Amino acid sequence: MNLACLLRHTARLLPAHTGLIQGEQRWTWAEIDARVDALVAALQALGLKKGDRILLQSRNNRAMFESGWAAFRMGCVWVPTNFRLSPAEVAYLGESSGAVVMLVEPVFAEHAAAVLAASSALRQVVWIGPPPAATAGTVDAPPPAELSYEALLHQHRDAAPAEASVAHDSPLWFFYTSGTTGKPKAAVLTHGQMGFVVANHLADLIPGTDERDCSIAVAPLSHGAGIHALLNVARGAATVLLPSEKLDPETVWQLVERHRVSNLFTVPTIVKLLVEHPSVDQYNHASLRYMVYAGAPMYRADQRLALQKLGPVLVQYFGLGEVTGCITVLPPHMHCADDASANAHIGSCGKPRTGMEVAVLDAGGQPVASGEVGEICCRGPAVFAGYHNNPEATARALRGGWFHTGDLGRLDARGLLYITGRESDMYISGGSNVYPLEVEEVLLTHPEVAEVAVLGVPDRHWGEVGVAVVVRRSAAARPQVPPMPQVDEAGLMAFLDGRLARYRWPRRVFFWDELPKSGYGKITKQEVLRLLTARGEVQAVQAD
Repeated sequence: MNLACLLRHTARLLPAHTGLIQGEQRWTWAEIDARVDALVAALQALGLKKGDRILLQSRNNRAMFESGWAAFRMGCVWVPTNFRLSPAEVAYLGESSGAVVMLVEPVFAEHAAAVLAASSALRQVVWIGPPPAATAGTVDAPPPAELSYEALLHQHRDAAPAEASVAHDSPLWFFYTSGTTGKPKAAVLTHGQMGFVVANHLADLIPGTDERDCSIAVAPLSHGAGIHALLNVARGAATVLLPSEKLDPETVWQLVERHRVSNLFTVPTIVKLLVEHPSVDQYNHASLRYMVYAGAPMYRADQRLALQKLGPVLVQYFGLGEVTGCITVLPPHMHCADDASANAHIGSCGKPRTGMEVAVLDAGGQPVASGEVGEICCRGPAVFAGYHNNPEATARALRGGWFHTGDLGRLDARGLLYITGRESDMYISGGSNVYPLEVEEVLLTHPEVAEVAVLGVPDRHWGEVGVAVVVRRSAAARPQVPPMPQVDEAGLMAFLDGRLARYRWPRRVFFWDELPKSGYGKITKQEVLRLLTARGEVQAVQAD
């Protein structure tokens, strides 16, 4: 099945039903489907053929939404970028993917120029909006003709192109990894794999969804939010796009109330931002049934507040882009704000996804005993086809018949999974393994700690020791009367006493105004370490 069938089926069944909303504009499923047909015809007229790659540099908008379906329908490969990437980073994606056409908003003219300079395969740039004055070509070639996205769609508005025939393993999406270690890699997602993923997500994440539901995209459609949008298209549920790329919590809650939003996908840092904002109590969010979060574990303190503010709507799933999240799920009934409840499942990221197998393996690829820590691995129909043009990385990731996540964790006797952290995050202090996530969980229960990152640094005596970088909670979020003094290093160490074994305590605590985050809202520990080193704080620890 060509995955684009999902849009065609919905457009035929619900032609007049709203499928996409942004600001005051609405588009029906029939309108979206017709525009996708027009885009397919336009790209084919430009010479694109089955298997070609289409690069996209855009914020969330109608063209972003449509372009993926057009790529799927013509049997091409969609290569969306995170719009927050730099021109040089996007140039690498364009060159490494071999994209032959680039759809780009004019505000990203520098990105287009960088891709043109880096890629010999790119033949055409299509502007989503009025083209800029000029676009630089490569050293040996003139710039491509300036083409307008809307003009192309108007020119081919009555087209009815055939849907490409595809195989189960035909690529449809290059899902680039975040590149936290080395250059980003393109995980190849296929039509057959994604057909399973959509059905699995509908069953495990937002069961019962239909055209009466509504979703809101609060993250870029280039990654997890784009996968989530596929589910809503399959069921005819409208997707609301934010009016701009700026995430304003009050705007989100206004839109949830206005459109009676019932589901959304996000990451823990955005959940935290939404539920800590005063507007969460000012707008009606009773329509919300599923707030799906993924991408990183959610700290218990943040989870508890979200449950108190929103009720039993949280759905956690664990997974990587290579398996599009299909490893484990913790549904609403397995969340609870009461720590003493049997339904709290504190620290767990849930049970294996339907149709997937999860194992915790040792360095030799053998399962460890229940409760022991090892590498989290999985296998099943949601696993990707490999990395584009990178057989070595593919072989490493799929060795022994399992997809190796690089995450460490343990399975309990019931088969519930608990993540202890990234394999690369773990450090060994005095011969003992320390998993930063477990230390961070304890520190975040302190009422004055808003965010924290714990990581290991070299130490001449212990081999490695931990350091913690803490963001204090703002004064407005600390309503103690009388006001308490800001927590300091000594106060946090005293707080850890009795809560955490001493060998796991950080050697030093540094207080910053903010922690660096990726374009997807994750705290980037590699950047934290770089800043610690640049500020001389790592050297200060080593000199202690």
